[in-house]
Amino acid sequence: MHKLQEQNRQDHIKYRMANSIKECMKHTPVDKITVKNIAEGCGVTRQTFYRHFLDKYDLINWYFDKLVLESFAHMGQGSTVYEGLVKKFVFIQQERVFFCEAFRSDDRNSLKEHDFDLILQFYLDKIMEKTGKVPDAKLGFQLELYCRGSVYMTVKWVLGGMKMTPNEMASSLVEAMPEQLGKEFCRLGLI
Repeated sequence: MHKLQEQNRQDHIKYRMANSIKECMKHTPVDKITVKNIAEGCGVTRQTFYRHFLDKYDLINWYFDKLVLESFAHMGQGSTVYEGLVKKFVFIQQERVFFCEAFRSDDRNSLKEHDFDLILQFYLDKIMEKTGKVPDAKLGFQLELYCRGSVYMTVKWVLGGMKMTPNEMASSLVEAMPEQLGKEFCRLGLI
């Protein structure tokens, strides 16, 4: 029980830091926000910040994981890629300020790169789970291309004011899937 209480306390501190960076993002671009700004905003020391995160991008990526991983948690258990994407885009809409600012950064540890790594690995895991093997080179190429394009279009959607609904955005991404990848996802019950 003590470990669970400690984990809850640690998560509480992390969420306070996430709320602090979200407040900073309302008036300061991500690349100009400092760890000192984040720490002062939530009443912790810089040392406390660094006990939990490597840098501000690590905090942003952690918060992204908390928001978005939930949308993919049920895929492959009766949910489809489309349904998972709708949930992801609803989360993004609800956290509009956070995502607008986080997606503006091009740092090597940026949210764009983290999102790409996350979804690529998620799809690779689903394929492995269903087939017991990694996709061949051609399918792997299409999957990587699709994930890159998906992140690019997500960023464009966010920074462009989210004019499409989450459902429209999800439909567009599913429809844009390369043909062979789409056939494989259908065969595996993912779309």
